[in-house]
Amino acid sequence: MTERPNFLLFVTDQHRADYLGCYGHPILRTPNIDGIAARGVAFDRFYVASPVCMPNRASLMTCRMPSSHGVTMNGVPLSRQNVTFVELLKVAGYRTGLIGKSHLQTFTGAPPSMTVPSAREGYFRADGDLAEAVRHDLNAPTYKYEEPDFWSGSQPRVPTPFYGFDHVELVTGHGDHVGGDYAAWLLERRPDAGHLLGAANQLPHDYSCPQAVRTALPPELYSTTYIAERAAAFIEARKDEDQPFFLMVSWPDPHHPFNPPGKYWEMYDPDDFPVPEAFTRNDWTPPPHVAGVLNMRDEGKANLRGMNAVGCSPREAQEAQALTCGMISMIDDAVGTVQDALQASGRAGETVEIFTTDHGDHLGDHRLLFKGAEQYEQITRVPFLWADPEGDGAARSDRIGQTHDIGTTILERARIEAACGMQGRNLFAEAGRPAAFIQYAHQKEMDQLGVPPNIHSIRDRRFRLSVLQDMEWGELYDLSADPGELRNLWDDPVHAPDKARLLEMLVRAELAHVDRSPMPTGRA
Repeated sequence: MTERPNFLLFVTDQHRADYLGCYGHPILRTPNIDGIAARGVAFDRFYVASPVCMPNRASLMTCRMPSSHGVTMNGVPLSRQNVTFVELLKVAGYRTGLIGKSHLQTFTGAPPSMTVPSAREGYFRADGDLAEAVRHDLNAPTYKYEEPDFWSGSQPRVPTPFYGFDHVELVTGHGDHVGGDYAAWLLERRPDAGHLLGAANQLPHDYSCPQAVRTALPPELYSTTYIAERAAAFIEARKDEDQPFFLMVSWPDPHHPFNPPGKYWEMYDPDDFPVPEAFTRNDWTPPPHVAGVLNMRDEGKANLRGMNAVGCSPREAQEAQALTCGMISMIDDAVGTVQDALQASGRAGETVEIFTTDHGDHLGDHRLLFKGAEQYEQITRVPFLWADPEGDGAARSDRIGQTHDIGTTILERARIEAACGMQGRNLFAEAGRPAAFIQYAHQKEMDQLGVPPNIHSIRDRRFRLSVLQDMEWGELYDLSADPGELRNLWDDPVHAPDKARLLEMLVRAELAHVDRSPMPTGRA
């Protein structure tokens, strides 16, 4: 067996597990991504560490849970104090590259909505590095490389190594309003591209779905194409090298806005997609945090241009599903471009191909779009494919795995020891996880509940239990009998033993993921 294979890690953004052909989608066609499954293993019980971008991407890189690496919510950059698995690959002799979306740092340039509270009347509050319980330098320039101001300079380049990556070509943002290295590439090819970008310049259409934008940017200039082209170039440059490489190819799609360019807009018909079950059930009572989201939409108060979950209509759900499939089909074509380059390089036989995403999207399930504090399968369960040219093909695994296991498994395959304190597990070890442990927090208050969410969940092979800070209620679903998670059993006396068992499992998971770094420096 090749001791130090290459690794090609494909990452998408906001892409739920059941939206791939190899995971059983009845309409979507993804032959190139499905080919990874055909050559390797598809994991059917794979979950995020956190169902939101920055915390889960930080978990991917550090092989640790958000409560350990410190990126507990969007808006907290990943501290360089964390060791990444990419750094370990680099020092072991790998050439490392990142092309596409990073989102290990904030990229809006907007101030936080959660700030240190003002001092009470008559009290003194320290400022500076004494204002928070832990000193940090997260406002330093080294954590601003993904923000617009950094890219407004003359020929900016991200200093490397960047979290272990020696080669970096970034795409920041979503849809056709994205920046980073991609922006310069776009302007070289189309100096007037600004007249093609955004909702204000979109092509006519009759879709009503929030953030459905028919971009005027042609597919050959869209960021998905840029990422595939640059990834292919990276691989082409490695064809005569003996040095192993690790390349992460990371697309900002199919995250909203829903704007597949060109032919991909019309590739799928909304009428072909089902109306989600929650719209046809009269016996579903949304839990309070979901009811708040739905009420805000009904009252005309929802932020339809934001990132958090919003309520939707049946038609909007169908349109979102169709447009998402268009974006995924474009990504599948781009995956094929990169795979062709790998074959042409002559290094495919020594390269492990991996596919995953950072979290999912409701896409109309539970009458919701996007993602938020609702910890349903649609946003916590994600695809994970692993194709080792020296491993089994066309296999399925029902082992429970999580995002922070990916880097650990890569290190194991490369025969590199993980750093002490990394919490991921080898996905191919005999003993799998008994359950997925998921953490979620956010700056934004839950709609109509008045408090920011802080939610920890356990998902075993049958149940999902979620506990919410400052809430007297919780969630318990039996997914074997209720796969749509429409009947909350939290207060059901029949399931009190299941609730007690899962609460104990949650406590044990919390204990197992207490940070073990730093290690002791001596005996007390």
